[in-house]
Amino acid sequence: MADLELVDGIRRLVIVGASLGAARVVEEARRIGFDGEITVIGEEPHGPYDRPPLTKEFLAGEEEPAPFWHLPDPDSQGVTLHTGTKALSLDSRNRRVRTDKWDIDYDALVIAVGAQPRPLDVDGAQLDGVTALRTLDQARAIREALEPGARVVVVGAGFIGGEVASSARARGAEVTLIEARELPLVGAVGSLVAERLAYLHRQYDVDLLTHTKVRQIRGHGRAEKVSLSDGTTVPADLVIVGIGVEPATGWLRGSGVAISDGVACSPYLESTVPGVYAVGDVARWVNPWNGRSTRMEHWTSTGEQAEFVVRNALTTDRRPCSITPYFWSEWYGHKLQLLGEPADQVELIGNGGATDPFLAQYRYDGQLVGAFGFDRTGPLMKLRTAVSERLSWQSMLRRPEGTART
Repeated sequence: MADLELVDGIRRLVIVGASLGAARVVEEARRIGFDGEITVIGEEPHGPYDRPPLTKEFLAGEEEPAPFWHLPDPDSQGVTLHTGTKALSLDSRNRRVRTDKWDIDYDALVIAVGAQPRPLDVDGAQLDGVTALRTLDQARAIREALEPGARVVVVGAGFIGGEVASSARARGAEVTLIEARELPLVGAVGSLVAERLAYLHRQYDVDLLTHTKVRQIRGHGRAEKVSLSDGTTVPADLVIVGIGVEPATGWLRGSGVAISDGVACSPYLESTVPGVYAVGDVARWVNPWNGRSTRMEHWTSTGEQAEFVVRNALTTDRRPCSITPYFWSEWYGHKLQLLGEPADQVELIGNGGATDPFLAQYRYDGQLVGAFGFDRTGPLMKLRTAVSERLSWQSMLRRPEGTART
């Protein structure tokens, strides 16, 4: 991309959201030779930092690790970084972002505000000791409460809930993991793999309660008990809520930017307002890889999107953003990886033990559309090209001993 022709007239690039997406846009813009002004606006008091470790080693370690900062020296990259600054509205007619401190004009705008945790709508959710885990400050507060023997209730058994449960167990806490569906992550990985993940939680002494919802949180000023839909009550010193996120788009009302569970974008990641793009958790676009409207909440996808946003916003060589989804997680010292997307037809390769490595291959309409690896990084990565190109299932089928089919 070093020889790309830059668009005339774009001298002020503004990024709302001091996130991974913002940092990647900055890096890519400078890499292709953009020498105009770059301004990054972030609501948190910190600059862009790496969020994935917050639910992993940041919580699990005996000592708090230093955060990884994505823009450790913004001045060296010619970036004006405004932290502790909240975007209030977008005046797209005058190409201006209004904040709680000042107005900032732009020629090209990138929305990188991410998403905010979905609140738990029950009585007692506002008590002390009930928290989401999205920010560095929230992670630090949770770390302080994770003591051996602490009774931790994690609401939501998705990837984040699984990571938090794992980290809490590593610190010696007693963990109850509550999931409304029949299995953890069943929508993301399918029932065959989800059953293995349920066994994994229980193998590490997590009390996994499925088909269960929180009805009320009780306590005197601070959470003490969680009442469940099955009529039981579990004690709690700390309640961590991980029931999904909602794109942070409220400040865009009246701007002309269409919203549909995120910023509605073209395949070029451009919003309905010319010159306004989106990247990361907040962006919803038609992904050419599968032809569907998509919003990805994955670290790797954000980095890939940033390259397309910079190309499409700043250069004359525009290209649609096609991404093969990829996500990884760590639970109880095991590596979980998801490539592509799940499907009803699954080939499962591996032994039946809860902690034994295995590989799942997903097919749809005769094509290999996804794979899930549990401690199987090498075999999974060998499928990357096949999944990206959606090759025929028959050309990729593997049937070694230990294969289970559904």
